[in-house]
Amino acid sequence: MQLSDINYELPESLIAQRPIEPRDAARLLIDRGPAEPEHRSVRDLTEYLQDGDLLVVNDTRVLPARLNLTRTTGGAAEVLLLEPLTSDHVSWEALIRPARKLKEGEHLTWYGKPVVRVGERQSAGDTFRIDILDADPLARIASSGTMPLPPYIRASIEDPERYQTVYSREARSAAAPTAGLHFTTDLLASLETRGVRVAHVELVVGLDTFKPVTAENPLDHRIHSEIYRVGQDVLDACASARRVVAVGTTATRALESAVTSGRLDGRTELFITRGYDWKIVDVLMTNFHMPCTSLLLLVDAFVGPRWRRLYDVAISEKYRFLSFGDAMLLDRHLKADS
Repeated sequence: MQLSDINYELPESLIAQRPIEPRDAARLLIDRGPAEPEHRSVRDLTEYLQDGDLLVVNDTRVLPARLNLTRTTGGAAEVLLLEPLTSDHVSWEALIRPARKLKEGEHLTWYGKPVVRVGERQSAGDTFRIDILDADPLARIASSGTMPLPPYIRASIEDPERYQTVYSREARSAAAPTAGLHFTTDLLASLETRGVRVAHVELVVGLDTFKPVTAENPLDHRIHSEIYRVGQDVLDACASARRVVAVGTTATRALESAVTSGRLDGRTELFITRGYDWKIVDVLMTNFHMPCTSLLLLVDAFVGPRWRRLYDVAISEKYRFLSFGDAMLLDRHLKADS
């Protein structure tokens, strides 16, 4: 592969800056293989998912993981918490900006109070180990942190819950599983009325959400490991389902990791690229992704080169892209383009 295989021109005007209301009013591009895609809305999922289908969602919740702090020199420092390194939530892996002049042992303050001690750089060289300087680290994060919206979203959101799925549970992630942001409790209830079961998995969204693929051969990219958990009951439900419909690349990675590794939980370094032997996911609902990312590599592996035609259609029809954008429904069993 070449980097150009997962690159495309994304007009800045199509990067959604705010979520649409209501959630399920987002547009949904329906993949129809070699035929022209359909243009619907997320609430129309009730027409496409059927009795016996299993909808699998990632129920991770987003931490208020962005800490806007001050260095002892007076300069600003932004800390993005990625993952706890200790069970007491004192030590974390974090991205810090600016990183170049940071010194190990340096304290970062919040309104004059030291709240973070900078530790050593991690082995990959782009993150740090940091300590939260509080007897109750999670309470400190909750009081001092803000929602870690991606850097391409310049607007703020009035309601932080709008960057959470309606079914989110444990706050552990540094970013939202964004395909799930489109669901409402009413839409989920309507799907269940039609005989569509809903199953929950967890994948803690971490560094690779932010890290672009830069290797000229994308297969040389070093993917960041992430924590996942899939119940045996979920795998049993998948085995008996008519189709397994994964909501987002994170739910997809969790399911495929569990089956590929034979482990229901742990850390996954599964790197899904072209030629991957799909084992469990039949249909993927996903947002439109940034160029040159591992997320787009997964989409390429799922439907092959027709992703590019779907993206071209979405751009020409002015779909909204990225985290607060619209979505598409992909079926890997459809015939390839003629």
